[in-house]
Amino acid sequence: MAKINEVAEAAGVSISTVSYALSGKRPVSPATRRRIEQAVSDLGYSPNAGARMLAGSRTHIFALTEPLRRDTHAPTHMSFVLATAVAARRSDYDILLLTDEQASAGMARVAASGLVDAILVLDVAPDDERVALARSIDTPSVFIGVPNDHEGLLCVDLDFEAAAMLAVDRVADAGHHAVGLIGQPQVAYEKSNFPPRVRSAFERRAEERGLAHDFRISGDRMPNTEVTRQAVASLLDGGATALLIHGTDDVHHAALAEIADRGLSVPGDLSIVSVAASFDTSALSLAIDVIPLMPEPSCDLAVELAVRSLTPERPAPGLHLLTPVYYDRKSVSSPPGSRRA
Repeated sequence: MAKINEVAEAAGVSISTVSYALSGKRPVSPATRRRIEQAVSDLGYSPNAGARMLAGSRTHIFALTEPLRRDTHAPTHMSFVLATAVAARRSDYDILLLTDEQASAGMARVAASGLVDAILVLDVAPDDERVALARSIDTPSVFIGVPNDHEGLLCVDLDFEAAAMLAVDRVADAGHHAVGLIGQPQVAYEKSNFPPRVRSAFERRAEERGLAHDFRISGDRMPNTEVTRQAVASLLDGGATALLIHGTDDVHHAALAEIADRGLSVPGDLSIVSVAASFDTSALSLAIDVIPLMPEPSCDLAVELAVRSLTPERPAPGLHLLTPVYYDRKSVSSPPGSRRA
């Protein structure tokens, strides 16, 4: 890799002049700047991040703010971190991961330092404290998630409402009249932005389709096998002939275990759809229909918007909701009582 003295020699100037041109600390004539820029290009010289910042050019670093708390489901969150890092590298960006539990502190720190070109926001809460900060800083921010107050923000997410409605429509179209939803742990409905959207859309669509419906959580702060099994038992005893599951792999495994222990077959006795699963459902003991939450499309789009935010064609604030996709794995059929002999 070329050194600054080689750039100075090629441009016919002193090392200090190269430094001034790159840092912007002192004025340099246009002709001299052009010679230095040409030498930098010819030699492939890469100034350090600090010099690029002082010169007002890009640092090619994105911050990714992802607060890690005790109730964080690490596999899901890290899948989004990885997908963001991969997408960033395709655009020649590195990721600076901010894991402060007080999420706004790290975000404010990097915005003030000028170290990053843009900030990507994960684990978005309904009343996320980072919303106000994003509006007050000059650094472009893209939210991977939708806070309640999203006016003026760039947000990317799966259309969770559409996913829940799609699942309800699938079982309703198959002839079911009673459906249950096994959801996230209780804390998710207090601190996360998407579980309440799934639940409310499920309830609204079930009422629109004339379905009896009920909802159960899968734990208090973390998924709990016994709580999940009790939830499944309660819904089945209440007459549900179809189940929607919005939870982690642990929740799915526990639900399927309860169903198997009752001697029920899928889809013969019970229809199941997994809603917004963020894990590989092929690892389950039973293939079930799924509307996946895939990190890659959301993170790819978020990085694309962050890059575009640094150009004159900066994208307008707004929601970018990804259309859910339904994968039919033959776990939904008509309820037993409606079948002809």
